[in-house]
Amino acid sequence: MQSVGERRTKICFPFCGDLVGGSHISVLGLLRNLDRRRFDPVVLVEAPEGEIARLMRGADVDIATAGPLPALRHGERAGLRHAIGIARASGALARLLRERAIDIVHSNDGRTHAIWALPAKLAGAKLVWHHRGAPDARGLRFVAPRIADAVVSVSGFALGKAGMRSRRARVIHSPFDTDVRVDREALHAALLDELGCSEGTRLIGFFGVLISRKRPLLFVEAIAALRRRAPDLPVRGLVFGTPLEIDEAMVRAHAERHGVADAIQLMGFRYPGADWIAACDLLMVPAVDEPFGRTLIESMLVGTPIVATRSGGNIEALQDGRLGTLVAPEDPNALAAGALELLRDENRSSALAAAARTHASSHFGEDRHAEAVMALYDELVPRAAPGNRERWSTASASVPQP
Repeated sequence: MQSVGERRTKICFPFCGDLVGGSHISVLGLLRNLDRRRFDPVVLVEAPEGEIARLMRGADVDIATAGPLPALRHGERAGLRHAIGIARASGALARLLRERAIDIVHSNDGRTHAIWALPAKLAGAKLVWHHRGAPDARGLRFVAPRIADAVVSVSGFALGKAGMRSRRARVIHSPFDTDVRVDREALHAALLDELGCSEGTRLIGFFGVLISRKRPLLFVEAIAALRRRAPDLPVRGLVFGTPLEIDEAMVRAHAERHGVADAIQLMGFRYPGADWIAACDLLMVPAVDEPFGRTLIESMLVGTPIVATRSGGNIEALQDGRLGTLVAPEDPNALAAGALELLRDENRSSALAAAARTHASSHFGEDRHAEAVMALYDELVPRAAPGNRERWSTASASVPQP
């Protein structure tokens, strides 16, 4: 029988629903780089044959079903009815964690925090609360400091002052494949062909789940403003993302109202996102209070220039404008002016893209992210880490093992 010091730390990554987003892509990158000699991960999903399960199979990980979970929609604040449902489900979920001998529960979004925090504590597991939302989120301010054993945030902006009150609070930027290589010209040509656009058409991309914070409707307004500023420049605004708070009909209606129905194309969710970002001439990020958008870093890595609002984690990601153009938030004319400058000034555009690629390649690798997360796991469950055991074995015999 293995002693505590010999077994691998068992990490559970629970997910709710079946909508794939940036948090799932980040967890996939972590799973691919976890040291399996030290850590034994399991992914818990609601839909065993769903999109999340299919995505995670790319990491060669144990995938199990948690069963139907309490209903709580994206962005919905948990009320008394939700609290009762979560409390009723917590006993069964805690038993599932105990049966699997889970050491650490690593939750990655608001609904998962709400549903899995109590079961983790009831099961005696450590809770890593991975915060990917706004710094004023109620869970981060009021719940995480009291129940989480560690809080990880995707940016300094997202962590804020409230998060710093939490135990073991730290910023660990999301992981990316920094070895990605793309043929921008070929991808751009293929996308023009799919859209039936002429060779000179400039493709401006919006990437992200269609929620209010990401401002997809402001993107439409910015494309309209760009057309007014440069009526002779053929432009197509491409909306890549899954509808959630905002549906495609709303985007189409907004485009009609602003006279750009012919210039807005709804592309849906496409993976891998880096290929589609590389196919665009420009990434436009109209989001407000975005914690730390994945598309910004993906764009840097494939050499697509960026115009984004001076808000939230955008400022941190773009190094206060050194790696991309930052403009005033909530201003479609400012976005249009920033986009037009990059489209017309090839030298500036290329210089920003080159600086961004260099920075992203050295700061956002999957291995760097995994090492930081694994170090945290070792802090939480130190005796279960074979890496620690190896260090103990090389220490002096006179020094007792912890």
